Amino acid sequence: MGVYYESIPTSLTQWILDQKMLWVGSAPLSADGHINISPKGGQYFGIVDERTFWFMDLTGSGVETTSHLHEPGNGRICIMFMAFEGAPKIVRLWGKGVAMENGSPEFGRFVEQHGVKTIPGSRSIVKVHVHQVGSSCGFSVPYYEFKGFRSTLNDFFETKDRKFKKGKEEESMERYWAYKSQLSVDGLPGMKVGYQYARQHGVAPLKKFVGEAGQRTVTTPKSITPVELALVAVLSLVIGVTLTLTLASPDLVRKIQYKEFFPHA
Repeated sequence: MGVYYESIPTSLTQWILDQKMLWVGSAPLSADGHINISPKGGQYFGIVDERTFWFMDLTGSGVETTSHLHEPGNGRICIMFMAFEGAPKIVRLWGKGVAMENGSPEFGRFVEQHGVKTIPGSRSIVKVHVHQVGSSCGFSVPYYEFKGFRSTLNDFFETKDRKFKKGKEEESMERYWAYKSQLSVDGLPGMKVGYQYARQHGVAPLKKFVGEAGQRTVTTPKSITPVELALVAVLSLVIGVTLTLTLASPDLVRKIQYKEFFPHA
């Protein structure tokens, strides 16, 4: 039977921190956009308090989670853990997430305040404000034996970082992010750093989806600012007055001009 909480209960905190793997679910706002689920190896996540969870987003060929969290008005995210040994258990954390990109002031402050260890492949830290936690049985989840964490990704970016520091500009993380982390599969902007670098240096994004799905891009509903709203109001007034004077008969215009409708004015 499922049990729900408004925050991360202390009874689940250590169990969460002991897990070796987690899944991240997110989606764009558009109904035509694609839902994404990303598996993450352990070691790079933590709990700040009962309402705040974080995980390190390591560099890869996809950038879906970051794109969805950067999308204005979005931020929806779900983190899921499953027990592969011991008592069966599934835990989900629902909330609003923000992707703090490597190199940004927010990233630096978080790393310093919470003693987070970064590596060459660190792309961003995703901080989740948790508003609901669910724990369920997981009776159908199979047993698996943990043998160790893979080092392939970390080794790859450590090598890349060494080459860059020796003077190979083409090995820079910014260029890699521009190529592989510039856009989501739906064409939404990914990493801000990668997107800006791509525009400045003419780096074309990695082609992802193919066929008909690869020809479509989703659009994000744009929020209207107060200034834009005021401009719309003024423009509507001008158009309204213009239409009134254009469509009104000369006799009606004369009566308005000479206040014949308002004899006591």
